[in-house]
Amino acid sequence: MAAYGLYTHIAANKTRSMLLLGGLFLLIYVMVFAGALIAEVLINGDGSVAYYLDAATRDLVRAFPYATIGAALWIVIAYFFHQNMIDAITGGAAVSRQQQPRLYNLLENLCISRGIPTPKLKIVDSEARNAFATGLNPRQYSITVTTGLLAALDDHEVEAVLGHELTHIRNGDVQMMVVAVIIAGVVGFTAELFFRLFFNSGMNFGGFRSSRSSSSSSDNNSKGSGGGAVFVIILAVVLIALAWALSLVVRLALSRSREFLADAGSVELTKNPDAMISALRKIENRGELPGATSAVMEMCVDNPREGFADLFATHPSVDARVAALVKFAGGHDPGRLPLPSDTMDPGGDAPALPDDPAPEQPRPGPWSDAEAQQGPLRGPWGRHR
Repeated sequence: MAAYGLYTHIAANKTRSMLLLGGLFLLIYVMVFAGALIAEVLINGDGSVAYYLDAATRDLVRAFPYATIGAALWIVIAYFFHQNMIDAITGGAAVSRQQQPRLYNLLENLCISRGIPTPKLKIVDSEARNAFATGLNPRQYSITVTTGLLAALDDHEVEAVLGHELTHIRNGDVQMMVVAVIIAGVVGFTAELFFRLFFNSGMNFGGFRSSRSSSSSSDNNSKGSGGGAVFVIILAVVLIALAWALSLVVRLALSRSREFLADAGSVELTKNPDAMISALRKIENRGELPGATSAVMEMCVDNPREGFADLFATHPSVDARVAALVKFAGGHDPGRLPLPSDTMDPGGDAPALPDDPAPEQPRPGPWSDAEAQQGPLRGPWGRHR
């Protein structure tokens, strides 16, 4: 599907996401087929390769409705309880307007400006600077932010982060990510189960004999010397490993492809590219949520967990995202902000970071000059004329 602008990119991503999710369901059936291969070897260790493939195919046909029902049941359970599971992992707690008036006002202003139902707000008590959106329908949508993010970002930057998460909701990214994580969870759980059974059992597949009647001439014709069992077991292990790897890559690709659109959507909502850029720079490499699973981190504004050669990186780099905002939205990049570990002196004292404002001085914004501090400000980057 060709994409010529923001909204066609959104439509194209949704189409690709549906295809990818359909592929994840196919991976479940691949896992079932691999399991059937192993089961047939356990039942009869003297069959030929053709015999095992034919038997596993018949098993797959018989197991197809049960596999589909099992996957659907998994999805139904996650549909109703995924938010509770995420809150249990992250420690997120719902907050009221009285508890977080600043956050509620910023979110409501964005939602009212676009006629969007206001999601629920949740807070995670953590020094990490991050946020994520969850939910599968308008009644479930919620945006969770950390106390560290609220403390480090000004109102314009918090608004940009909220706009980023609202865009994920508007674009259908949240539903797709939750469903992808659920289905990939089925594949990952099944793969781990198979590997644990396989490597911990110490099985000798060549020693198994058929439990079927030896008087059946058709069975006797299909059996070989038993050499096919080793090949079939290797094939099953390869299929399981491939299904697991593909489910992981597909799940991560769903997240990567959406972050640029969410950044652009935030700028569309706030009309302030500099705020989104500044927020990304302040969040960069500071978003690790202790105890959070990889699935939760994939939903966050930034995921500092790195993968091998960027293959398993769930998000584009902050540099790439900032470069896109500078190029297409006309923003200004202040450059990377040093981490505390980068600014420690030999004596162990950490000086104040550039993104941590002095409490007694006003914050005109990261790109204001001295003249901009004279007179009333119009946002963090200019004066009223």
